[in-house]
Amino acid sequence: MIVDTHVHLDDVRYNDDLDMVLQRAREGGVRRFIIPGADPKNLSRAVAIAEANSDVYFAVGVHPYDMDAFDTLDFEAYINHPKCVAVGECGLDYFRLEGSDEEREREKKRQKEIFLSQIEMAKKYKKPIIVHIRDASRDAKEILLSSDANEVGGVLHCYNADEELLVLAKNGFYFGIGGVVTFSNAKKLLQVLPKIPLEKLLIETDAPYLTPMPHRGERNEPFYTTFILKKIAALLETKEEKIEEITTKNALKLFNIS
Repeated sequence: MIVDTHVHLDDVRYNDDLDMVLQRAREGGVRRFIIPGADPKNLSRAVAIAEANSDVYFAVGVHPYDMDAFDTLDFEAYINHPKCVAVGECGLDYFRLEGSDEEREREKKRQKEIFLSQIEMAKKYKKPIIVHIRDASRDAKEILLSSDANEVGGVLHCYNADEELLVLAKNGFYFGIGGVVTFSNAKKLLQVLPKIPLEKLLIETDAPYLTPMPHRGERNEPFYTTFILKKIAALLETKEEKIEEITTKNALKLFNIS
């Protein structure tokens, strides 16, 4: 049994063949799927997919790229839904910052405020958080440590191999490993992976993005967790069955699903 802890099944690229995508994944051993909340415009579709499939769950949240939608998102309308298992994906992303230094600092400040608001929402409703971090490790770590986010814990989605973030393993956080681990240029992640405690590892695809080898360049899908699993096992010189068992146990524990 494999859990894809981060898969955008609500993406338009699955509109025509979602049932087949899910069937392929199930036949490959994927038994649970978690749709992160990113763009509130897609949230109703995520809920519908979760309601139609007993093995699909969703999270409610706003990605840093979509923070303009934060003020209009009614968290309470979704967070008590029985299939809602987390808040996010939320966090900080400085990769696309543009404009003057003043404009960049203003956007950073706004991202931090929205990130903190979602952490507080998670704490209020006792849900883990799905954290997106890009080019913002130090600020994100400081926020997670200072906000008592360890009360609910969460996952560092698409973990970027920044060793500074490893301290969060002791503060209730897991590390989502996806297709990047199969890339030939992911040297830093390959070096850092053995330093992550096994009891803090999760598997994700981030599909339809970040397709693993040997399918890089194609649309990603949850069946490809099998390639990620194989690569992790090889790198850690551990049996695939053990990685599968541990990461599944970790996912079920973090997201409180059976």
